Amino acid sequence: MVSVVLVTGAIAFLLSRSLKEGVQYYKHVDEVMASPDGVRDKRLQVHGNVVNDSIEQARGTLQFRFKIESRPPRAPAVISAVYEGLVPDTFKSGAEVVASGTLGADNVLHVSPDGIMAKCPSKYDTKSGGGLTPPTPSAPSALATPNL
Repeated sequence: MVSVVLVTGAIAFLLSRSLKEGVQYYKHVDEVMASPDGVRDKRLQVHGNVVNDSIEQARGTLQFRFKIESRPPRAPAVISAVYEGLVPDTFKSGAEVVASGTLGADNVLHVSPDGIMAKCPSKYDTKSGGGLTPPTPSAPSALATPNL
């Protein structure tokens, strides 16, 4: 009976330790900035939009500094971020992003390597056209189907 309790306790301890190391919080900018002390030095994924004209790159390097904001209907808030590495082609002013990293004591998000995901603009935007538009059919190629 005692051995069952010890084994169960050891398994529970190991599970709790491994889960704590793998936990990453997903928050919007306004949630992070409402209580930064609660998430400081924890692994975060911060969702928002790149503030227009806020992207700065140190000349000749892959070091970036930029700001991420929350947009309505969320509460207005802005967080500064620093990143070193390659950025996706879709990373630009106004782009919707998720940045993974940790919030430092200076309330700056220190983005992890490969920690930027930028949303691709959708060509199937339901706001502009009222639904999905099918692709335009192209003319058949002479090489598409051989005549036998």
